[in-house]
Amino acid sequence: MNLRSHLLAGHVIPAHPLALDAQRRFSEKPQRALARYYFAAGSGGLAVGVHSTQFEIRDPQHNLFRPVLTLAAETIAAEKRTAPRDFALIAGICGHTQAATAEAEFARGLGYDAGLVSMAAFRTESETDILAHVATIAKIIPVIGFYLQPAVGGRIFSYAFWRQFAEIPEVVAIKMAPFNRYQTLDVIRAVVAAGRTDIALYTGNDDTIVTDLLTPFTFTHDGRPVTCRIVGGLLGHWGVWTRAAVELFQAAQVAARQPQLDATWLAKAAAVTDMNAALFDAANRFHGCIPGILEVLRRQGLVESVHCLNPAEVLSPGQAAELSRVCRAYPELTDDAFVAKHRAHWLR
Repeated sequence: MNLRSHLLAGHVIPAHPLALDAQRRFSEKPQRALARYYFAAGSGGLAVGVHSTQFEIRDPQHNLFRPVLTLAAETIAAEKRTAPRDFALIAGICGHTQAATAEAEFARGLGYDAGLVSMAAFRTESETDILAHVATIAKIIPVIGFYLQPAVGGRIFSYAFWRQFAEIPEVVAIKMAPFNRYQTLDVIRAVVAAGRTDIALYTGNDDTIVTDLLTPFTFTHDGRPVTCRIVGGLLGHWGVWTRAAVELFQAAQVAARQPQLDATWLAKAAAVTDMNAALFDAANRFHGCIPGILEVLRRQGLVESVHCLNPAEVLSPGQAAELSRVCRAYPELTDDAFVAKHRAHWLR
């Protein structure tokens, strides 16, 4: 697989949740089932060891980073032997340079194609220091940049930072998840200004998924206008209802190529955002975002519980009712029938 070409083609890439049993122990059978689900749903890759997988997997008392990444890699390899196709395995890479280097080397050894590099550990360091950190990781594994919103641990970066980030040769993509239009534009403008047509832009803005996928962005490079697009998404939201997400994404790809955009897409964009508000618990500053994902999967019979490694991470009051509301309101954006048809096979 040519990784750059694959990412530039645009794909649905779910963020892999963590399956725990009723005693908060890692549960391998549903964990494998989730990876099989995402592959069967038509996603173009899978991100493991990221926020939805719970950053606590790295804590010594849990020590789950290596087992979780290993299980996902083995499961996807087995699925590809049965149904060969290009598929990008992406490892979340966290921490300061020493820890992140160890994670990158481990992921590369397992056959992961790229690392989604979190910069959340760098709370006070300079942007120059962070760029040096990313460049170090990029020598080990191809890098997907990650602009994470401050509400869940990220920080704001300058346009100049992203302009220099885009000059790191091994950067293959950037996931933009600041949940902020101004900061999203900073990244896109910086990539265009750097002349990096080989960097794939992926949305992580769960509050504006469809709009991101449909919008042409035009900025100047060497005095000439250049139009580019966000070609896909690497999203926690796509860790549920994944088959429906693939269908919507494929339709959006077709719509984006048309000379005029059908106004019904504005309604679809609003519907997806409404669903995300319930899923990610926007009313409570995203406190229940991971339990919200797990609750949908629990209702579908793919995981046993909504437990997280951190006992304080629970569904917010009223969040379950909101999930029920949006599922009733937008059944075309769910995939319960698809999951029900294949669930037993995935849980084998």
